[in-house]
Amino acid sequence: MSSKSTGLRHWRQRVSALFQDHEIFIRTHGHVRFLRVSAVWQKRVALIAGIVLLAWAGVTLAVLANQMLSSGERAEVAAQKAAAAAAEARIAKYRDRVAETAADLEERQDQLDEWSETHFGVEPAAVTPEAGAEAKAAPATLETSALETGAIDPNLPPEAQALARIEKRQERFAARLLAAVNERAAKAEVAVAKLGLDPRALVRNAASGRGGPFIPYRGTGKAKAFGASFAALEGALFRMEVLERTLVAVPSGKPADVLMLSSSFGYRSDPFTGAGAMHAGLDFPGPLGTPILAAAPGRVVFVGQKSGYGNVVEVDHGQGILTRYAHLSGFNTAVGAQVAAGQQIAKMGSTGRSTGSHLHFEVRLNGVAVNPRRFLEAKADVLEVKDDARQRVGALATSRTAS
Repeated sequence: MSSKSTGLRHWRQRVSALFQDHEIFIRTHGHVRFLRVSAVWQKRVALIAGIVLLAWAGVTLAVLANQMLSSGERAEVAAQKAAAAAAEARIAKYRDRVAETAADLEERQDQLDEWSETHFGVEPAAVTPEAGAEAKAAPATLETSALETGAIDPNLPPEAQALARIEKRQERFAARLLAAVNERAAKAEVAVAKLGLDPRALVRNAASGRGGPFIPYRGTGKAKAFGASFAALEGALFRMEVLERTLVAVPSGKPADVLMLSSSFGYRSDPFTGAGAMHAGLDFPGPLGTPILAAAPGRVVFVGQKSGYGNVVEVDHGQGILTRYAHLSGFNTAVGAQVAAGQQIAKMGSTGRSTGSHLHFEVRLNGVAVNPRRFLEAKADVLEVKDDARQRVGALATSRTAS
């Protein structure tokens, strides 16, 4: 006999030992009765109780399982709702970003339009490096780099890709505009330097004279609303504007149609005392009443008499440049008048501290007298750059007046 059979018989014996026949004596009012509870009946009752207990446990487990499944479903539904809400929030945020980006691009385009029209007088599409000569390595490099560093992510949504393409077009145009501006500024810088002026000092002095309350652009408070490339373009435009306007302001036209020069700038013997003296300008002798001409366009800021100079006209040409015309016999202008280069403003005379009819002509830079000869004897290449700058600045002034 196997050990397994032995073990089963042992457990059956133990279970059977739990159920024994019992006789219960019950005495009621002197009568005695016997209640016999057999082992078989006990086993049946225990079996029924076990079945009931198992049924109850099964029902309970089923209820618990159902509750667990229901709670899981509810949690899943709640998670789905939360995910949907989060997705809606992301979509709303994305739409807001798209709208904000579109607004920024529109304002970037407005700024590009304004710069191109302000400094070149043309629509943005017409701005290219000048005469083809400027379309050399530097502009090509700038445009290529704008394309290479700004590849559009194909994973972006269609509307975002469209905005990205607009942005890259603006960057390419800004690169072309920057190349054209740098080319013009470089020419102006060389011309200004040949006139004996310091281009860096001119730009630095112009930059130091700015200010005003801080008003955040579009109310965003961002210091660089349009990015580094636009900041570089703004700086280049400012540099070009200062240098070209300085060239236009330089008095290179002859102040009088005479051939002789009787006294130069610098040290000389005083014509009255013979002592060494500083002569702050050039003297042009000529007949009384010879027309005196503005050496550059500007605004008349003084008409009257000054000690030692006699009758004087002063013209402010901007960029800190002022010309003074002295010893005049008469005036052909008034304070506040805008005069063009070559326009008559006075007549030659001999008023003030003078030995005869002549024009004393001075050029002052930020209040300090400088030698006018460097401007009047400017070479052809400098005058060519100046003429180009004058045409741009003049066209710009005309368009502003017309508008």
